[in-house]
Amino acid sequence: MVTGGPHQDFLPQGAESYTKIIIISAGSRGDVQPYVALGKGLNTAGYSVGMLASEDYRSLITTHGLDFIDMGGSMQGVAQSMQGMLEQGNMLRILASMGSASQKLAIQAVKSGLEACRGADLVIAGLGGFFVGLTLAEKLGLPFVPAFLYPLSPTKEFPGVLAPQGMIPAWANRFSHRMVQQMMWRTFRGADNKVRRELLEMKPLPAAGPFPMMDSKQQTTLYGYSPHVIPVPQDWSEHNHVTGYWLLDPSSSWEAPADLLKFLAAGPPPVYIGFGSMVHRSAEETTALIMQALRKSGQRGVLSAGWGGLKDGNQAEDVYMVESIPHTWLFPRMAAVVHHGGVGTTAAGFWAGVPSIIIPHFGDQPFWGRKAYELGVGTKPIPKRRLNVDLLAEAIQKAVSDSGMRKQATKLGESIRSEDGVKCAVEVLEHI
Repeated sequence: MVTGGPHQDFLPQGAESYTKIIIISAGSRGDVQPYVALGKGLNTAGYSVGMLASEDYRSLITTHGLDFIDMGGSMQGVAQSMQGMLEQGNMLRILASMGSASQKLAIQAVKSGLEACRGADLVIAGLGGFFVGLTLAEKLGLPFVPAFLYPLSPTKEFPGVLAPQGMIPAWANRFSHRMVQQMMWRTFRGADNKVRRELLEMKPLPAAGPFPMMDSKQQTTLYGYSPHVIPVPQDWSEHNHVTGYWLLDPSSSWEAPADLLKFLAAGPPPVYIGFGSMVHRSAEETTALIMQALRKSGQRGVLSAGWGGLKDGNQAEDVYMVESIPHTWLFPRMAAVVHHGGVGTTAAGFWAGVPSIIIPHFGDQPFWGRKAYELGVGTKPIPKRRLNVDLLAEAIQKAVSDSGMRKQATKLGESIRSEDGVKCAVEVLEHI
């Protein structure tokens, strides 16, 4: 679904089509993988695509036929260095801490990106690479398209994704989006200004940052989520395009482990439990809690280690441990999925048509937990700080036995699978 028709505002004079595209993305795997899917779609459509990302994702990017450009640094290393802060879940403190570490990363990213973007025809950036992408495009005089995985443009219909969920009165919805934009800008403003002044000899952006400028210029923006999950706001500009999810199929060379196939065939569909990029100082305790909840609910489980290092030391027969398995292959084979509510994992759960149990830690995760519950495809979210054996076991039991929830999840999955978000996004870019 596209919210508006094509526009010619951002084509360079005399240009008729793009040939080389650079995509910039940073964050966890769930933040980066959708852009790999988008890049793969552009590549299939005949464009040369390079991705500027951290070394963590080199293999993911090159396996799917895209050129990898090293942004510098390691997102997993950053997450582990902020372990205590992330576990507390205080978003303001997390952003403040990120701001102090962002200058070094921004300098590395701009140095790598500057060379990569020379000769490019278009720069696309996710939220994690937004400020770098905007700066590079401005420096080189290139068209720039932001591509976000959740709503960032202001609307009066619902509050900002990073705003406190359930605490914003309806009259303040639009303001809450501006607040979220400014939170992001204030976090990275120092790094962006330093890069502009000292590395690129550019003027700093105005104090209000780039978001008001985007609105005034009617900046074409892609949104890679389904309108069946978040309907397109009536008060949005036609320059905002909600395309559907950008989901990545396994590479042609990937094969499911034989012992996993044997495990799945040996009993009823299990429950997936994994917290992705979330780090835990007490991985053993978290694993023990999960194992107890599975036993109490009488369910088998597939447990994903993730960055938190979850591990079944006792090697229980009714639990299978995985390191990294494509969610689009695994989730349709599950009875339910338990996860942190990261945008990528949430999308895969919705797409698969199985109930979700979301344990939000921070950031946009409470928003997705609330959204799953409101859509009737998930249990009421359990904040990480409140997680215990009884609450998790109860949620698992409800997710696997509630016929109404399972029916709603199936229906939503069918609607999402009828979309082709990547194809829609490529068509928008081709018509710009």
